[in-house]
Amino acid sequence: MTEALFATLPSGWETKRLDKVATVHARIGWKALTAAEYQPTGYAFLSTPNIKTPNIDFESVNYISKFRFDESPDLKLQNEDVLLAKDGSTLGIVNIVSGLRQEATVNGSIAILRAFGIDPRFLRFVLASSEIQGHIGSVKDGMGVPHLFQRDIKRFQLPVPPLAEQRRIADFLNVETTRIDALLSSQQRLLALLSARRAAGVVTAVSGGDHSDRLATNLPWLQSLPAHWQMVRVGLVARMGSGHTPSRSRPEWWLDCTIPWITTGEVKQVRSDRIEDLHLTREKISELGLANSSAELCPEGTVFLCRTASAGYSGVMGTDMATSQDFVTWTCGPRLNPYYLLWCLRAMRPDLLGRLAMGSTHKTIYVPDLQMLRIPLPPLAEQTEIVESIRRQNREIDVLADKVRRQGELLTERRQALIAAAVTGQFDVSTASGRNVTDGVPKA
Repeated sequence: MTEALFATLPSGWETKRLDKVATVHARIGWKALTAAEYQPTGYAFLSTPNIKTPNIDFESVNYISKFRFDESPDLKLQNEDVLLAKDGSTLGIVNIVSGLRQEATVNGSIAILRAFGIDPRFLRFVLASSEIQGHIGSVKDGMGVPHLFQRDIKRFQLPVPPLAEQRRIADFLNVETTRIDALLSSQQRLLALLSARRAAGVVTAVSGGDHSDRLATNLPWLQSLPAHWQMVRVGLVARMGSGHTPSRSRPEWWLDCTIPWITTGEVKQVRSDRIEDLHLTREKISELGLANSSAELCPEGTVFLCRTASAGYSGVMGTDMATSQDFVTWTCGPRLNPYYLLWCLRAMRPDLLGRLAMGSTHKTIYVPDLQMLRIPLPPLAEQTEIVESIRRQNREIDVLADKVRRQGELLTERRQALIAAAVTGQFDVSTASGRNVTDGVPKA
């Protein structure tokens, strides 16, 4: 299959199996190595997150002992080693070791390719090309965690031009991809700034930031509030509820399911804070299941907050719904706008997670703490104005963020097209500019 991808190559180029131009080394099993053996210092032990960035990250690494380092000599990193992620969601990520300043090795998710008949930089770019990445997707194995076997890596068919041409292509791609990567990094920083500005704007709005006459508060996430506002426990202005799961051992309770039922699977819909109202759920429960459980049917407009696996995320029910036990709900009374409560919950999420959430792996916010939750409470008309001001601000920021993301997608597409065109000899890199390549086809 891969040979067909590189069937048309310039005169003087060859197609060779990877194991004819490089050796493949990878950790077979962990040799009983566990995370408990990691040390504060020692020998750097790279994992796939360390090779995702343009330059390999040797700072945010785990460390292992000299004994563990020495037991796999073939995996001791050298300059110009090409690293290929062969497991998990990062499958296919490729990078190259340069400027190695400390002794290091890799974990079982990374293969080390050591070139002997090909320029290692050229090898790195060939492996990053859309042709090879597509082939990786077709040969990967594993029902749960995708995996690439060493035998499949060795069989990769690569385009191999003369060595001098390999070096010219690698030099060219180093310059052009570095330029694109710098632009992408700038865009990521801009997106982070826009996200921070959005979050800060919400906090300012729900705390009445445009009022000058203010009083100090004892709310842990706000320093002051307008003097005419109140601070109230949410339970005094909204009825708090919780959810439940009807017994799975009673199949008759799971027939004729018509009631939308919010579970942690729905959190992804509201995780970005762009959506306020939740209308669709993956699962539903039946009237009989509802009647025989502690689940409650909440009216449209009820605010929900996830308190377990995806703790801190919230939304408003777009229709009558029930929830699993992973959520608490508030059905607002006449003094509280549900969307104002929603944005208060989103503004205080860092405090909820930092101060109230318990657990090292999966954070949980316990119901007694949520029963004592307090919020600022302006007059109802002002709540409505605040909600509208938040929506206006977020629309403006989201439009800009979407434009930045689209630019990033186009840059990424250009990067891939540039690599594919260069490593297959579609243009002469000695006279070309990456700016003249679009979708893999050089411009005239």
